[in-house]
Amino acid sequence: MRNITIMLPASVPSMVWGWRELLGLCKLKVVAVMLVCAAVGMALATPGVPPLTNVIFGLAGIGLASCGAAAFNHVIDRHLDAVMTRTSRRPVASKRLPVPVAIGWAVVLSALGVAILAWQVNSLTALLTFASLIGYALIYTAFLKRATPQNIVIGGVAGAAPPLLGWVAITGYVSPEPLLLMLIIFAWTPPHFWALAIHKCDDYARAGIPMLPVTHGIPFTRLQIWLYGWLTVVTTLLPVVIGMSGMLYLVIVLALNARFMFWNWRIWRGQDSTAPISAFWFSIRYLLGVFSALLLDHYSMGIAW
Repeated sequence: MRNITIMLPASVPSMVWGWRELLGLCKLKVVAVMLVCAAVGMALATPGVPPLTNVIFGLAGIGLASCGAAAFNHVIDRHLDAVMTRTSRRPVASKRLPVPVAIGWAVVLSALGVAILAWQVNSLTALLTFASLIGYALIYTAFLKRATPQNIVIGGVAGAAPPLLGWVAITGYVSPEPLLLMLIIFAWTPPHFWALAIHKCDDYARAGIPMLPVTHGIPFTRLQIWLYGWLTVVTTLLPVVIGMSGMLYLVIVLALNARFMFWNWRIWRGQDSTAPISAFWFSIRYLLGVFSALLLDHYSMGIAW
């Protein structure tokens, strides 16, 4: 793809950008995980195979809106990202991509995603997706992230929405089951992200972001990861308690929980400096494993019937 070169006065650095920078705003790996969770919500919403039209347009709309929210995050956080090692090479933070272009891209992606949902899926899915977009892009990124060390906990509601959005895309209504799926992601988010925050504590301190390790210290954060880890374990067992999933899911999730808590235990002990980042990467596979187990169990129960 041909790059677009923008000529600026000599006193201002020139910017060369193309589709790679635009896609870089979308956080595609994060969005992919969200879409997996949304797809599982769709599958669990019906005993059989969900309507293909709702699945295709639902995932497209949710994915585009999620990419738009990620792009807004890049724009709003560009000054913080520029001073952090982990994020300094992001397109807007590194000034490779002009801010107006990034804002326009974010608006187009967000509007297109919500419009597809309203047009081809249902209005409730579109409304909930829009609310999640506002929650992540504005309430979390612009306010909570800078205001409180509980930013991850409170802002986790928006990030936990994908299975609910997937469920509603099929059924058109909210029920307890997708709220439970949301609860699993909500409980999982703090130990997942605080592990990264410990690993990048100096980065967050330099940027002035009140992440828990910066405001309350690393030992306190290690304890919170351990406690929230157990909360996550409890929430992942609830689908079995309410009869939403069966023995196959239980066996798989017990094995996943054992490994998940092993890494959280290593963080809690504080004797391995590599444990936080290792736990962070495993926690992504853990969440995908939990939702894959839900899907596998759901359809194995259907075959059994």
